Amino acid sequence: MTEAKNVMVFIEADRGRVADVSLELVCEAGRLAERLGGTVEAAAMGYGMTEALADLGRYGCRRVYYTEDRRLERFASVPYAKITADIIRRRTPKVVLFGASTTGRDVAPRVASILRCGLTADCTELDIGDYRFKDRQWEDVLLQIRPAFGGNIVATIVSPESVPSMATVREGVMRLIESDPEARAEVLREAVSLGGDDFPTEIIEVIEQERCVDLKSARIIVAAGVGASDPESLKLVRQLARLLGGVVGASRPVVDACVLPRDHQVGQTGTTVRPNLYVACGISGQIQHRAGMAESKRIIAINRDPDAPIFDVAHYGIVGDVREVIPRMIKAYKVRGTL
Repeated sequence: MTEAKNVMVFIEADRGRVADVSLELVCEAGRLAERLGGTVEAAAMGYGMTEALADLGRYGCRRVYYTEDRRLERFASVPYAKITADIIRRRTPKVVLFGASTTGRDVAPRVASILRCGLTADCTELDIGDYRFKDRQWEDVLLQIRPAFGGNIVATIVSPESVPSMATVREGVMRLIESDPEARAEVLREAVSLGGDDFPTEIIEVIEQERCVDLKSARIIVAAGVGASDPESLKLVRQLARLLGGVVGASRPVVDACVLPRDHQVGQTGTTVRPNLYVACGISGQIQHRAGMAESKRIIAINRDPDAPIFDVAHYGIVGDVREVIPRMIKAYKVRGTL
């Protein structure tokens, strides 16, 4: 049997639109497949998605194994896991990637249980490398890198005897890169027998709610931490964000205290962002928060503590109270038109 070298991505979609996290993972799969000497492929299920799936070729996907059924138009745990496991058995990829979304976190453990293979959750980085344990050596294994012990350390996890190796990856962690705008993926129909027992639940009603803020696509973010969570400071944060044409973000303690809704949260358990400008106001900068914003093009940090970890990743640091610093920034911007 030919050694498995391909990297497969589980495709999430809603009403025919492929989720951003799946596009990001297809791009990352291309990098991993190149290291392995294989190609990128995908597993998808739904209804009326052929054109959207063919567009995955723009991001480097060579082929998509697609199961089409009107009953699969909306996500359902049991049939999605069954179909994904069946496709993996037939196509034998070396690596399978899922988004660490509510859908991916639902399907991936079920697939791992069906296939009896390893799964690492919430990875922030992936790589291919060799692994040695005692007298055994494995080559070209998936290195699954993620924060552990509350984010205090970064662990590299391997499952060298797992076929395939599987991981879930958070949205926004991997870069989205179009390789060829004219390329098209080959969409291959995968027939899977689905009976009534495969649909133990029924969707009665779908209630959709728009996010109150779109952090991921924001070019400028002004984020509030505990040191800027009082009403006066938060008012200044909002004023600065509005003046700069940006949006308001927050650290986890601010969200946990219900000062701002969860959609505003930046960090390991929130949204990973890469804006042109990130202004951290009163944020200490623990590793969980830095994991979600450290790749911003420019970072300005304001904190009263000169030893705050946020200054380790900031391009510009200001030691001071946000209630004194932000008004000066606002005044300077109004006078000069720039920070």
